[in-house]
Amino acid sequence: MASITIKTEDDIKGMRVAGRLAAEVLDYIAPHVKPGITTGELDRLCHEYMTNVQGTIPAPLNYCPPGYTPYPKAICTSVNDVVCHGIPGDKALKNGDVVNIDITVIKDGYHGDTSRMFFVGEPSILAKRLTDITYECMWLGISKIKPGAHLGDIGYVIQQHAEKAGYSVVREFCGHGIGKVFHEEPQVLHYGRPGTLEKLVAGMIFTVEPMINAGKRDIREMGDGWTIKTKDRSLSAQWEHTVLVTETGYEVLTVSPGMPLPPAFIQQSADSSPVTA
Repeated sequence: MASITIKTEDDIKGMRVAGRLAAEVLDYIAPHVKPGITTGELDRLCHEYMTNVQGTIPAPLNYCPPGYTPYPKAICTSVNDVVCHGIPGDKALKNGDVVNIDITVIKDGYHGDTSRMFFVGEPSILAKRLTDITYECMWLGISKIKPGAHLGDIGYVIQQHAEKAGYSVVREFCGHGIGKVFHEEPQVLHYGRPGTLEKLVAGMIFTVEPMINAGKRDIREMGDGWTIKTKDRSLSAQWEHTVLVTETGYEVLTVSPGMPLPPAFIQQSADSSPVTA
C-alpha cells in the first residue's frame, strides 16, 4: 500500500486556505438552491465563482481516474436517491428535493474538499431526519480524530449511529487522504471496528464524508459512468469535511462563515472553538 503523506507546516497552511475557499463556494451557492433552478446552472455559477472570484481551479472538471471517462463538470450535484458523483445537467430542482453539492477547489496546488446537503423548498420529515443523522454521523467520526486513535474508530461510530437510526452505510465509497493530490492514502471507511486500521498521527489530512441511505446500502451505477444511485431508490445523504490531525486532536479545514454549526454535542465537548478539539 502507498504510504500516508504527513503534511508539513507549509502544506497545512496551504490546505487551510484551500479548505476555506471550498467551503466559501458552498456559502455562495446556498441562496441559489431553490425550486426551478437546474443543477447545470448551479454548476455554472460555482464554476464562475471559483475561477473569476477566487482564482481557484475546480478539481472535478476533467478529473479522470483509471477506468473512468473524464468528469465533465466543475461540481457534483447528487439529488434525492443519487448517492454521489451526480453530474449537473438540465434537471430542474423541485420543492421537496434534497441535493448534496460537493466542491473541491485547487489553490496554489492544494485541494480543499467539502460537501453539504441542501433542502429545495420544504423537505419531507424523512429527508430532514436522514440529513440530520448523516450530519451527526460525520461529526461523530470527526470527534474521534486524535493522535493514537485508529481509522476504525471513525468508521465504527459512524456505522453505529446510522444503523441505530435504521439507516445503512454505503461501503463502496469512503473518505480519503488529500493534499497536493486529490485522492491519496489513507482510505477512510465509514464502517468498521474500533482499534483497527491505521493509527492516526499529527500531520495527516483526510476527508470524513459518510454516505448514508434511508433504505439498504446497495448501490447501482448509471450509464454515464459516474452517477451512483441507491439500488432500492431510497433517499441518500452525505456531508463532508476535510480534517487535519493535530498534536492534541483535530482541526476542521473546510470552515467558512456560512457553514452549519456542529451539533450541540460536539460544541459542548470542544474546549474553545467548535472546529478544533
